[in-house]
Amino acid sequence: MPTPKTAQKLDTRFLRFLQEELLISAAAIKMALRYCNNDVHLLPVTLWRYGLVSLEQLDLMFEWLATA
Repeated sequence: MPTPKTAQKLDTRFLRFLQEELLISAAAIKMALRYCNNDVHLLPVTLWRYGLVSLEQLDLMFEWLATA
């Protein structure tokens, strides 16, 4: 089980991936984080649910999380 510090580092890297690789706006991420109570692991589905990402982007997020 990851330590809080390790989990925070993963969260930061994932958020950077969303913005830099998938080009998801900071505003979209911030809004989705509010809806998923700041749980980064719920973020992909939340972004998709509100139409902020495509299915292709959703798949890329899951792939990234699985290999991180």
